[in-house]
Amino acid sequence: MLRYWTAGESHGPALTALVDGFPAGLTVDTDVIDAELRRRQGGYGRGGRQRIETDTVSFLSGLWRGATLGSPLTLQVINRDAKLEKLEDVERPRPGHADLPGAVKHLGGVRAVLERASARETAARVAVGGLARQLLAVFGIEVGGWVTELGGVVLGDREGTLPDLRKLRDSSQIYSLHPERDHEVTDLIDRVGKEGDTLGGVVEVRVEGLPIGLGTHAQWDRKLDGQLAQAVMAVQAIKGVEIGMGFETARRRGSEVHDPIHYVEAQRSGPNLGFVRPTNNAGGLEAGMTNGQPLVVRAAMKPISTLRKPLDSVNLTTKQPEAAAYERSDVCAVSACSVIIESVVAFTVAAALVDKFGGDSIEEMQARWRLYGELAASR
Repeated sequence: MLRYWTAGESHGPALTALVDGFPAGLTVDTDVIDAELRRRQGGYGRGGRQRIETDTVSFLSGLWRGATLGSPLTLQVINRDAKLEKLEDVERPRPGHADLPGAVKHLGGVRAVLERASARETAARVAVGGLARQLLAVFGIEVGGWVTELGGVVLGDREGTLPDLRKLRDSSQIYSLHPERDHEVTDLIDRVGKEGDTLGGVVEVRVEGLPIGLGTHAQWDRKLDGQLAQAVMAVQAIKGVEIGMGFETARRRGSEVHDPIHYVEAQRSGPNLGFVRPTNNAGGLEAGMTNGQPLVVRAAMKPISTLRKPLDSVNLTTKQPEAAAYERSDVCAVSACSVIIESVVAFTVAAALVDKFGGDSIEEMQARWRLYGELAASR
């Protein structure tokens, strides 16, 4: 089983991730991980914290001469803005944040909760995702993510290969596939920021090159769509997840939703074994398993809950009405969210890959991958 945990506070010394079950024999390129960490810090509308931090990853265990050992991997991202011991507690909880429920749950202060609940923790998850995508690349599986909606402005998708779409995304200030509309969205972010408010949006992640049969129908907690939904919903500020056509499927007839199955002999040796679809409304998943089509996952991110023009709150000591506290924050982090969602999807797919093809070593996984392809194609 491939899994991970993270640890660390927003203003603590560092963020760490412990990855268990990663196969031996993968030569790790830290530049790939650092590039994803830089993307997470980017995007229009970010706050002052991103001018302080310069996130890079270091490995404290699990590598020898740059290659994975098959033992637990410890990844670390240093916090330059480490000042936790100097910070005071927060007495006025912010609506929409973990402040109030967390303080009550732990019978303590808000600071103890907000430091861990902060989206700063996602730097560790992006580092883990950068590692996972290198495992996927060995098997020709590619991942890409972008912004499809921001602050109510619908930007949508575009046709093209995943490498071309990533290149287009990287030319956009907000990480969308429509850089020609950047000015429209950045102007909106500027206006909302001046009003002391924040913006949310929708991001999409696409995974290509997946074989048929990752995941399972056999048990509810092992279905890949369920695991993806959990991984994505567990990202801070995410309030909705959909796969493929998602909620729109509830509004249409079955004949408009389900993807017809065709067979193309020339594609028999590919990951889809020749079974092709004219549409991909299912988003690459049927009954908890990949079906050979691209995996498509979307997530809705609410506006950040820390507002410069704060909402009403209550002082936890006096119980008197006061404005909510303000902690330095972003106006909009939807661009960064697309990187985070891309990372957690990449890891979840990598875990399904290990589950299907074994996780002791890359060499053994490759042999099983080839055997599976031969057996499935010969049916």
